[in-house]
Amino acid sequence: MSELQISPAIHDPQGQEKQQQAAGVGILLQIMMLVLSFVLGHVLRRHKFYYLPEASASLLIGLIVGGLANISNTETSIRTWFNFHDEFFFLFLLPPIIFQSGFSLQPKPFFSNFGAIVTFSVLGTFVASMVTGVLVYLGGVMFLMYKLPFVECLMFGSLISATDPVTVLSIFQELGSDVNLYALVFGESVLNDAMAISLYRTMSLVRSQSAGQNFFMVIVRFLETFVGSMSAGVGVGFISALLFKYAGLDVDNLQNLECCLFVLFPYFSYMLAEGLSLSGIVSILFTGIVMKHYTYSNLSTNSQRFVSSFFHLISSLAETFVFIYMGFDIAMENHSWSHVGFILFSILFIVIARAANVFGCGYLVNLVRPAHRKIPMTHQKALWYSGLRGAMAFALALQSVHDLPEGHGQTIFTATTAIVVVTVLLIGGSTGTMLEALEVVGDGHDTTLGDGFEVVNNRYMTRFDDEDSPSGSGFRTKLREFHKSAASFTELDKNYLTPFFTSNNGDYDDDDDNNEQHHEEITPFTRRVDFYNRG
Repeated sequence: MSELQISPAIHDPQGQEKQQQAAGVGILLQIMMLVLSFVLGHVLRRHKFYYLPEASASLLIGLIVGGLANISNTETSIRTWFNFHDEFFFLFLLPPIIFQSGFSLQPKPFFSNFGAIVTFSVLGTFVASMVTGVLVYLGGVMFLMYKLPFVECLMFGSLISATDPVTVLSIFQELGSDVNLYALVFGESVLNDAMAISLYRTMSLVRSQSAGQNFFMVIVRFLETFVGSMSAGVGVGFISALLFKYAGLDVDNLQNLECCLFVLFPYFSYMLAEGLSLSGIVSILFTGIVMKHYTYSNLSTNSQRFVSSFFHLISSLAETFVFIYMGFDIAMENHSWSHVGFILFSILFIVIARAANVFGCGYLVNLVRPAHRKIPMTHQKALWYSGLRGAMAFALALQSVHDLPEGHGQTIFTATTAIVVVTVLLIGGSTGTMLEALEVVGDGHDTTLGDGFEVVNNRYMTRFDDEDSPSGSGFRTKLREFHKSAASFTELDKNYLTPFFTSNNGDYDDDDDNNEQHHEEITPFTRRVDFYNRG
C-alpha cells in the first residue's frame, strides 16, 4: 500500500523533464555570460578603456541579462537555477577568493606597511561602521529617512563598510602605481572583508539576545571571534606545513595526492572555523598566508605550478561569476523602492564615514611615522575614493533579509543594492581619471617600499635610517622599538620557524627571492602587481 502511495510522487516524467530543461537553460546562460565577460574584459584591457572596468562589465552583463529574463516568459524557470543564495556565496564562491588573496600576498610590501594596513582595516572599518550606524539612526530620529532600531543601524553600518577594490586594483595594475599605495589598498581589502563580517555577526548576536550587552562585552565578543578565527587559520596552516614536510609526498607518483591534500586544507580551515561559530573568512585568509610562506615550499615543483594555477583559475572564475550573479539577481529581485530617502542619505553617510576612516586613520599613522614615510594626502584621497562596495556588502545585505524583521531587512537590501550599482558602475568607471588627476599612477618603479626596504633598479634593497637624528617625540622612540621587534620576528622566522616548518634550512633570503620570481610567472598576483618591476 505504501508503494502505491509513494510511486506517483516519484514518477513524474513531465515534471522531471521541465526541471532538467530549466536547469540546462540556467547553466547555459551562466556559461554564456562568463564567456562574454572574460572576452569583453580582455577587449577592454587591450584597448585600455578604463571607463568600464572588468568588474563593472560583469555586473552590467548580469543586469542586462537579468532584466531581459525578468520581462520574458522564462523568468520563473530560470530564477529557480540562477538565484543569488548567500549560503552558496559564503560556502563556495567567497573561500577561494579570500584564500587566493592571502596566498598571493607578497610579504615584503605588505608587512613593511603592516601597521598602517591594520589601522585602516581594523580600526578604520570599526570607525566607519559606527559612524554610518549612528548617522543612519540619527537620520531616522530626525525623520530624514526610514527609522531603524539602533542595533540594526549598526548592522547596516557593518555590512556596508565592506569595500571591494577589485576595480581599483585592476586599474592600478594597468596604469602602474606607487607600491605603498597599492599595498595599503590591497592590504586593507584583504582584512576589511573579514573585519566587516566579524562586526556584522557580532551585532547580529547582540540583537538576537533578549538581554542587552554593554559596549565592553561587544568588543570582547568581537575580539574572541577575530583572534579565535585567526588562531584556527594559522594552526591549520602550520599543520599542513608539517604534514607536507614529513609525509614524503613530493615524489612524481604522489603528485596527485599532494595537490588534492593542499587544495583541501583551506576548506578544512574554513569549515572548522564555521563549525566553532567563528569567522571562516578570517581563518582561511590566514591559512592562505601561512600556507604560502611555509607549506608551499614543501611541495614538489610540479605541484607548486599546479596549485598556483588552480587557485588562480578558481579565484578568477569566482570573482567574475560573483559580479555576474550579483547583477542578475539585482535585476530579478523584488526591491523596496518606497524609501528613496534612506538610499540617498545612506550614500551620503557612507561617504562621510569613509572619510572619517581614511583621513582619521591616516592622521594617526602619520603621527608615528618618520617624515619621509608619512602617507601623503594624495594617497589618502585615492584610498578614500577606492572604497567601492561589492559582493561582500551585497551578500551580507541579502543575509540581513533573513536576520531582520520583514521590511527592515528589505529596506537595507535595497539600499545596499543601489549603493553597489552606483559605486561599481559610476565611481569605478571614473577611478582611472581620478588616479591620474591625483598623479598617483604611472610612477611605481622608483618609490620607497616601507620600513627598511626600497625599490632600486627593480630590486628590494635594505634601507638604514639615521639613528642619530632627533626623535622629536616619544612616538619616534616607540617606532624604533617596533622596528626592532619586527626585525626580531624576521630573525625568529629565519632561524626557527622556517627551518622547523619547511625543508629550507639555509639560504633563506635567496630562496625567498627566487620563490617570488618564479611565483610571479604563474600566479594571479602577477596581473595585480606587475607594475612593481616596470622600468
